[in-house]
Amino acid sequence: MDGSALSAEALSADLLAMEERFVSDAAAGLAAAVELERQTTALGDEGLVMRARLCRAGMGMRTGEIAGVAREIYDVQQWAAEHGDRLLEARAHGQCALIQRLSGDSGRRLEHSLSAVELLDDTATVFTQIWHRTRLADALADTGAMDTARLRYRQAEELARGAHQWELLTILLNNWAHYEYECGDVVLAREVIGRMIEHADAHGLELDPPTLHTVGEVQAANGEYAEAEQTMLSCIAQYEAGHVEAVADLVYYRLTLARALRGLGENGRAQESLDACRELCAELGLQAILVQVHEEQADLHSARGDHAAAFAELKTFIAARESLRSQERESQAQARQAMFETAEAREQAERYREQARRDPLTGLRNRRYVDEELPALIAKDPRLSLAVADIDHFKRINDQLSHDTGDQVLVQVAKLLDAGLAAVAPRGFVARLGGEEFLLVLPATPVSAATTTLDGIRQAVGAHRWHDLTGDLPVTVSIGVAAVGETSPPSQSAALSTADRNLYAAKRQGRDRVVAGTPRERLPRAYRDRNRDVA
Repeated sequence: MDGSALSAEALSADLLAMEERFVSDAAAGLAAAVELERQTTALGDEGLVMRARLCRAGMGMRTGEIAGVAREIYDVQQWAAEHGDRLLEARAHGQCALIQRLSGDSGRRLEHSLSAVELLDDTATVFTQIWHRTRLADALADTGAMDTARLRYRQAEELARGAHQWELLTILLNNWAHYEYECGDVVLAREVIGRMIEHADAHGLELDPPTLHTVGEVQAANGEYAEAEQTMLSCIAQYEAGHVEAVADLVYYRLTLARALRGLGENGRAQESLDACRELCAELGLQAILVQVHEEQADLHSARGDHAAAFAELKTFIAARESLRSQERESQAQARQAMFETAEAREQAERYREQARRDPLTGLRNRRYVDEELPALIAKDPRLSLAVADIDHFKRINDQLSHDTGDQVLVQVAKLLDAGLAAVAPRGFVARLGGEEFLLVLPATPVSAATTTLDGIRQAVGAHRWHDLTGDLPVTVSIGVAAVGETSPPSQSAALSTADRNLYAAKRQGRDRVVAGTPRERLPRAYRDRNRDVA
C-alpha cells in the first residue's frame, strides 16, 4: 500500500475517533478539527475533507458560531446525499438537528433526527447506531411525545447494554432523566436516575459533574433536599478540582444547591449560594442563567416571608425573562436565515441542473439527461425498449416555409410524442437528441408491445391538424425500435445503434412507419452514421 493510501487510512481513523469521542473542551476540539481539515485538504480526498469539515463545523457550533457553520453543515449534507455517502449524510442530519434545537424548531429537529436514523446501515458502528437513536429519542421528548421517546430510549439502552457501551449508556440515561424532569414527571426521572447510578456503580464509572447535576436537579424536584445538597457539593468540589467542561457549569451547580438549601430551610446558606451565582453571572455575562437566579431569589424571599421583596424580585424576573426571549428570538431568526439561505442556494443549484438537462426549445429532456440516466435504466431493466423517431422531410419544411415554422413543428411534435408516451408508459420519457430526432424510452416493455404503442403515437402525429401551420405540407415521423436485450452485453450505444438501423429501414421503406427487428447484415451502416441527405 502506498504512502497516500496509508495517510488516507490514518486520517480516516483520526476522524472516526473525533466523530465518536466525547470532547469536553470545545476549543481544543475545534483546533484539532481544523488541523484534520487542513490535512485532508492537502491529501485531496474529497470524502475525507467533507467528514473533517463536518467535525470542524460541529465543534464551531459548540463555541457559538451557529449562523456561520449552519451553511457548511447543510452543504455537507447535500454533498453526502448526492454522492451516496449514507453515513456522512446521517451525521450531517444529526448536526442539522442540533441547529434546529438551537433555533427552537423542535419539529424540524425531529425530522433531521429521524432522517439520521433511517440512513444508518450495516456500515455504521455500534456507537453511531446508539448515538443517533438516543438523539432521536431526545428530539421526540422535545416535542412532548414522551411515550414514543421512552420506546426509543429503551431500544437504545438495549443496544448499549448489548455492546457494553457503558459510557454511552450513562449519557443516554442522563438525557432520558433530564427530559422526564423537563416534562414534569419527576417520579419517572428519579427511576431513570436510579438505574443510571446503579449502572455506574456496577461498571466502576464515576459520574462527571454535568451528569451529577441532573441527579441533583431530580433529587431537589422530588423533595430529596439533603441528597441534592450532597450531590451539588460534590459537583462543586470536582469543578474546583479542575473538572471543568464549561465555565457556566459552576453557576448551574450553585443555583441547584440554593434550591436544595431552600428546601431544607437553610435560607442563609441558600442566599450565599445565590449571591455567588449572581456574581458569576455578572462576571461572565450569563444573562440566560441570571433570569433563573431572579426567579429563585423571588422564591427565597417568599420562603423567608418577605413578600414585598419577593414581588419586586418577581417583576425583575419577568422583565429579564422577556428580554431574554427577545434575544432568543433574534438568535433563532439568524439561524433560520442561515438555513433559509442555504436551502435557497441548493434549490437554485437544482434549478440550474434541471435546466441543463432540458432542451430549451421543446422543454423535453436533452442528450445530457439521456447520457446520465439511460445507462442505469438499461442495466436494471432487461425488458426496456427504446425508439428513435425522426420527422420526415423536415428540411423541406425549413426551406419552403421558414426556420421559425420548423421550430413550431418541433415543439408540437414534441408535445404529441410526450403526451402519447405518458399515456401508455408513464415511467418512460421522451428526449430531443438534436435537430428533428427524438428518443422515446419505454421501461418494462417488450419490443413487440413497444412497436404497437409507438405506431399509435406515429398515427397521432400524422393525424394532427397541421394545415394551419404547414399548409399543404404533411408532418409525419418514422420510428426505429430496439430492445436493450438484442445485444450482449446490453449498452446504450448498442441499443441506439439498433434503433438507428431500424429507423433507416423505415425511411427506406417509405417513411411514416414503425420498424423493428431489421437484421444487421442487411444494413452495413447505422442511420446515425450516414449523411443527413436522407430525410
